[in-house]
Amino acid sequence: MADEWITVREAARLSGYHIEHIRRLTRTREVKARKFATVWQVNRQSLLEYLTKVKELGDRRGPKPA
Repeated sequence: MADEWITVREAARLSGYHIEHIRRLTRTREVKARKFATVWQVNRQSLLEYLTKVKELGDRRGPKPA
């Protein structure tokens, strides 16, 4: 299957994340993104892999109690 690129708005809809969170994920390179003309797009497979990783981590994410 060839690389599939979706808009940031579509990525937000697919993931359930706020559009600004998707943008943050692209800036920190946690998901692959490219700029096509004036529009940033997200690699769909990269986003799905990120979502799987986050789901597997579950409650273990975030700061740990002291």
